[in-house]
Order: sequence, then C-alpha cells, then structure tokens
Amino acid sequence: MKSKNAIHIPDNHREVPFWESGLLVAGIDEAGRGSLAGPVVAASVVFPKGLSNEMCYRDSKIMSAEEREKAFESILSQAIEVGIGIVEEDIIDSINIRNATLVAMQESLSCLQTKNLHVLIDGNHFEHDTLPFTTIVKGDYHCFSIAAASIIAKVTRDRIMQELDGKVSSLYYFAQNKGYGTTKHREAIVKHGPSAYHRRTFLGKILGNDKLSF
Repeated sequence: MKSKNAIHIPDNHREVPFWESGLLVAGIDEAGRGSLAGPVVAASVVFPKGLSNEMCYRDSKIMSAEEREKAFESILSQAIEVGIGIVEEDIIDSINIRNATLVAMQESLSCLQTKNLHVLIDGNHFEHDTLPFTTIVKGDYHCFSIAAASIIAKVTRDRIMQELDGKVSSLYYFAQNKGYGTTKHREAIVKHGPSAYHRRTFLGKILGNDKLSF
C-alpha cells in the first residue's frame, strides 16, 4: 500500500509511444503566469529516447529551491536540447497573460534545432503551425519531460526576479516572493507604487482601476 505522503514521480509513459514511432519529444511548461511582476518564462526540454526519470524530476512547485537548482544542472547535462522563451511584463500587459504564455512557449520551441518532434505541453491551451502536439492537464505531474521543463522555467525565472530585486533596491521583496502577491509585496506596492517591472493589468484589485495610469 502506498503511503499517503509518498511523493509522486512523473514517469516516461507519455513519451514512450512517440519514441517508439521514431519521434523525439519536447516537454514544455511555464513559470510566472500568476505573478504580479516580471516576465513569464517557458522552457522546452528534449531528452534522448528511452531515458527514464531516475533523477526524480517533478513539478517544480513542490520542490525546494535547493532541489530545483540541483535538478536544473542535471537536466542540462541529460537533455539533447533546452529552449527558453521569455515575454516581458509590458508585452503581457499588451496581449494578456494567456497569449503571452503561448508566445513564450512558442519562443522556447523556436530555440530548438531538433527535428522530428512531438510536443507535450502542460495545460489545455497551445497552438503551433507546424509541430504536432498534445496538451496534458497537470502535465508536470504525469510527464517527466514536462516536469523537467517546469524546473528549467522556474529556476530561470527565479534568477531573473533576483536580478530585478537589486534593480528596485529590494523594495518589493522580489528575491523572496518572485513577484507573486504575498502580503508584504502587496503592501509594498501600495506604499511605493508599482515599479517598471510590475504588470499593470494585474494591479487593479490592489491599487484600484483609477490608479493604473502609471
């Protein structure tokens, strides 16, 4: 009997049918969709055919920062290719976060040189003109290529937010909250006003819509 506290480890059963058909698989996930500040980041990860999840890559949200950093380096050493797509906050405000996430995912794929790909995406929304793809709800839970992509996206974005923390003199605690709406972050926005790195369309409930012309 499995323990209720046992950690689920994504396996490669979603990848295997495509590998057996002669294709490689690119797993895709994003980080930062619900953040109040900073970019949304997507990653694409292509592993060799037949690779199993011996390193226990899993959903980045349930890993510690130390675990993610170690996994990040391991993924880079195991992957055939890794692609990164970054869409900044001003573009998010311009085209909305749903479309910005799609653009980031497509950009991450455009970085890849690997041919004969099938793409596995976390979630239920994706578009691509040329590549075949499958969307998987809770893909980072079920599919280890997507779980690996979630780690690459999360670590990349966390490093960006740590850099932005220095640019705003730590006023908004970006190094700690990574741009998400913690109580201290929301209080800092009210006290100092939004920074150049905040998503204006996300701040109506904090500042009031009449104060969004900054």
